Amino acid sequence: MSKEDVIDVRNPRTGAYDFTLKITGKHEMSQIVESLRENQFIWQQKNVEERIKIMQAWSEVLKEYRSELIDVVTVDTGRKYESIREVDNLSKWIDKWSIIAEKELQPYRSSTSLPMVEAESDYAAYPIAGIISPWNFPLSLSLMDAIPALLAGCATIIKPSEITPRFIEVITKTIDKVPELSKVLKYVSGDGSTGAALIENVDMVCFTGSVKTGRMVATKSAERFIPSFLELGGKDPAIILKSADIDRATSAILFGSVLGAGQQCYSLERLYVDESIVDKFILSLKEKANKLTLAYPTPESGEIGPIISKSQAEILSNQLQDAKDKGAIVHCGGEIENLGGGKWCRPTILSNVNSAMKISNEETFGPIMPIISFTNLNEAIEMANGSEFGLSGAVFAGSKEEAMEVAQQLEVGGISINDAGITPFFIGDDDEHSKNSFKNSGLGGSRLGSKSINRFIRRKAIFSNTSSTPSPWWFTLEE
Repeated sequence: MSKEDVIDVRNPRTGAYDFTLKITGKHEMSQIVESLRENQFIWQQKNVEERIKIMQAWSEVLKEYRSELIDVVTVDTGRKYESIREVDNLSKWIDKWSIIAEKELQPYRSSTSLPMVEAESDYAAYPIAGIISPWNFPLSLSLMDAIPALLAGCATIIKPSEITPRFIEVITKTIDKVPELSKVLKYVSGDGSTGAALIENVDMVCFTGSVKTGRMVATKSAERFIPSFLELGGKDPAIILKSADIDRATSAILFGSVLGAGQQCYSLERLYVDESIVDKFILSLKEKANKLTLAYPTPESGEIGPIISKSQAEILSNQLQDAKDKGAIVHCGGEIENLGGGKWCRPTILSNVNSAMKISNEETFGPIMPIISFTNLNEAIEMANGSEFGLSGAVFAGSKEEAMEVAQQLEVGGISINDAGITPFFIGDDDEHSKNSFKNSGLGGSRLGSKSINRFIRRKAIFSNTSSTPSPWWFTLEE
């Protein structure tokens, strides 16, 4: 194997390049997809209940491998608490999506507005669903779309990020334990060239990642005339009104800003706080932020894991320095620390922040909470909407009604009122609530809501004329 065929992978806790990743080449990619295509026909011919039964069998295997999966995702990301959540999400999602699949994927028959015509629905899955997933939550984001795709009848191929690929071997072991599933679910490994080769072979694409790469995915997909569903970056705002419960708001915002060391697309990255309460708000938030500790020297040592990507640590450092140079006040944190070879950032609170700073406009992806005070609510809403991103956000107020007035004016897809980061908890839930990404934060159908499984199928409408007499719209032909 030549040097060009592998990638050296960095350990986020030690900084050492201690893992070698084999790159799936174009020819191998084509062979894998060809095999998936042959098996997908049989997979789709199974009824929904049969596919659910196979997915439930996999769920049991995942539970058997729980400890091993947690261990390997912990090495990939350098953190323990979030890794446990990632692994435990999988069986929950299989259960939830099974309920949705059973409800949404049943054919149905009905009468129509024409008395002699009956209508029947059917569907056909996209044969091959391609998924390109990011490094911040490597296991769960690789399967968040794969689970409903498989239940819908797609064969699925997944290319995770080359930054956090160690889990691939273990998750593949679990798939191989379920022979029928192993024929229609495959992981491949590599870099951007592998992702490009995947797009060249599949029938639809789900991508989670940066806006820059998302644009390339959308362009390549459009060239092949296949649909792409993109969930991209965020710069989520929170608006804290003077009537807000400060204690509640700061607890929620701390969670919404620094969970996963802030390495989430829906992290709160801009805090607009009414000037009359901003001092109390900062004191409360600082007191709570200082109680969180780094997960060093072991993953169990604290709540804040390392910055996974070395290049992301450089972005954080650059944004922090830019903010300081332009007058931002640091209340806690504020530095990228080098510990044991890894890059770390404690929860950071900045005030005296303005729109000229990079940290006000560019995606941060770190545990940094920039605070901008306001005196006029309309101006706060305007600032919150003055971004290229529109993924999600939050509003804190003394009443739901007051918060709703603000929420309805925000140009984002998912909004938490008097809390933060609620949306992901409802992925796979059997309800009608859906959301879209606004602006540059994404493209395509919702991941949320029971109808979201329709992303993976094409609907058929079959009309049967049950009359034995000539249809009135036919040509009238003289004998």
